[in-house]
Amino acid sequence: MKIVEAIMQPFKLNDVTEALMRIGVEGMTVTEVKGFGHQKGGQERYNGNVFTSIFLPKVKIEVVVEDSLAHNVVDTITRCAKTDGAGDGRIFVLDLVAAMRIKTGPMCEPALA
Repeated sequence: MKIVEAIMQPFKLNDVTEALMRIGVEGMTVTEVKGFGHQKGGQERYNGNVFTSIFLPKVKIEVVVEDSLAHNVVDTITRCAKTDGAGDGRIFVLDLVAAMRIKTGPMCEPALA
């Protein structure tokens, strides 16, 4: 089992979600986050005042999939989230040691169903 985490531009979330569902991803977690990378932030306005922030708004999606689907998930996210501009984001693939459904308790793949 793998956890695929992607941090990307918020306006790309719907495209990525729809594409992941088409390849068989049945669930994901989405979190609104802020961060910075090579972009190093930008200027924002609040109540008429301009200030500089190094943190930019992003979304983070987390998907747990079987090993055989992980490469396809990464390719799909890369294809759908790419803008060819700065700040497209990052994808991380992590090994999942165990997964358990709180209600029923099975481990690994059955916990995803």
